[in-house]
Amino acid sequence: MLKRILVLALLSSALASVQAAEPAGKLTTETIIKRTLESRLSGAKVDGVTKTPYLGLYEVRMEGEALLYTDEKMNYIFSGSIHDAKTMQNLTEKRMRELTVVKWENLPLDAAIKTVRGNGKRTLAVFSDPNCPYCKRFEKDLAKVDDVTIYTFLYPVLSQDSHDKSRAVWCSADKSKAWNDLMLSNTAPAAARCDTPIEKILEFGRKYRITGTPTLVFANGERVPGAIPAEQIEKLLAQNAK
Repeated sequence: MLKRILVLALLSSALASVQAAEPAGKLTTETIIKRTLESRLSGAKVDGVTKTPYLGLYEVRMEGEALLYTDEKMNYIFSGSIHDAKTMQNLTEKRMRELTVVKWENLPLDAAIKTVRGNGKRTLAVFSDPNCPYCKRFEKDLAKVDDVTIYTFLYPVLSQDSHDKSRAVWCSADKSKAWNDLMLSNTAPAAARCDTPIEKILEFGRKYRITGTPTLVFANGERVPGAIPAEQIEKLLAQNAK
């Protein structure tokens, strides 16, 4: 059940060189770890270092949202998930959810296709590419969900054809219908040109490191990557409704 843990030894000379670069007492442990690992791991970028409440370990957030763990002296690096032995909760997974939150109020909702089903009281945002097979599978499951307002962000990251189809959808008289026809029936709208928010959405995605489609954002800011079934969509929407 537990993921295999990879242990790597670090050379003490890397730590010594970082400490020597600054006067004693000026650097925090977190800063020393950050600089040492960036030097030792072939130029990899470390976004942040935080001390954890378990085993004296430090959480190392790498560029690309990967998490590593190390001890204070950086004798070892641990790559993998840490679980609470009593509850068996995956603490690494929980932390990743916290780190990837996208605040709902930060979403550019004016740049999304708005679709209201039923009473529309629940809300969900989806970043999607029209040529993504997982997005099409997800849309079939999403079609089973009622009483929800869906904000679809056209996120064409796969190809120029994806960009062209996204533009055609946005320029359609009924954007929501054009999107559903394309994703559920494979009926592409006629090619069209108009001003679109696609570049704005792509820039937003780069800022928040949205690297795959579909990517879901719920009302509480929780981000869920990948296609999930209707039952899980309902569960997460219900949790947010509370």
